[in-house]
Amino acid sequence: MTVIGTHAEGEVGNVLVDGIADVPGTTAFEKMEFLRDKQDSLRRALLFEPRGSVCHAVNVLLPTSNPDADLAFVIMEATKYPAMSGSNTMCVATVVLETGIREMREPETRLVLEAPGGLVEARCVCRDGKVLSVTLSMLPSFVLQRDLAIEVPGLGAVRVDICYGGIFYAIVPAAVLGITLAAISAREIVMAGIAIRDAVNQQFSAIHPENPKIRGVANVILTGPVTTNASFGIKETISATVIGNGRLDRSPCGTGVAARMALLLAEGAISQGASMVHRSIFGTTFSAKIAGTQQVGAYQAVVPEISGRAWITSQSQVYIDPGDPLAEGHCPSDVWLSAG
Repeated sequence: MTVIGTHAEGEVGNVLVDGIADVPGTTAFEKMEFLRDKQDSLRRALLFEPRGSVCHAVNVLLPTSNPDADLAFVIMEATKYPAMSGSNTMCVATVVLETGIREMREPETRLVLEAPGGLVEARCVCRDGKVLSVTLSMLPSFVLQRDLAIEVPGLGAVRVDICYGGIFYAIVPAAVLGITLAAISAREIVMAGIAIRDAVNQQFSAIHPENPKIRGVANVILTGPVTTNASFGIKETISATVIGNGRLDRSPCGTGVAARMALLLAEGAISQGASMVHRSIFGTTFSAKIAGTQQVGAYQAVVPEISGRAWITSQSQVYIDPGDPLAEGHCPSDVWLSAG
């Protein structure tokens, strides 16, 4: 199997470009279900140690049955199969164009990629054979529940907002927890995020109104205030997203930004069409704006556009020897805070 190493603003989203011809399923969501339920050994082999890492994801490129899409892909993280990921989609678009899987057209190439959560348009700025930036039209994003009171062991009563941006998030201002949003606080942020996520899922059922198979809060975002950059006159904010088995997204987190944009519009902190910079605690950035609105079930959703950049870092051949006792990998608890 050939894997192209890739990251988007620090978040690793490797791309499996050959070795898997196709898997059963008419849609990318059905293909995801097949891999998750029938062939999860692929995820374990690629993402568990010794081949993978808790901080890696792998995107499986597959044919699409949708006439409006160029390709389908399934996102495999170290602990789950998300329906959508902005950083992983940027990685996929960059690999598809820079390796010649699809023709690159300068100055801009438009791709339509079928993620398990739905179709995503990627507008890629290209020059001299490189993808300089990727702007994604994200999935419709909405606020499911405002100001939900949750009892969190060790933290007490915490009020959270539950929002969808491709997966469900619990969003909490870091200040109410007394946590500083800085890289030095990463472990403190992670431990609070795990506790909040577990408590939310025990006390509240997050279910997508149009696809009830998308359910449960997967990640937690601790947020900073919205400020205005004095030099550029553009709004900006900082956040930290706790994902997987308890680590921080190295990028600002694409689906997390989409979910938060829906919340910020509902709060009146931003307006439709205005650009905003989202920063991670590691200094990486995505820019975002709300391009439009639409209805999702009973919810008024926004359609965010999120821009960032991905880089190819390597190309490797992966071998899985059936005689290897770690053919499907392992996830030791010294760094894997919960089982993968």
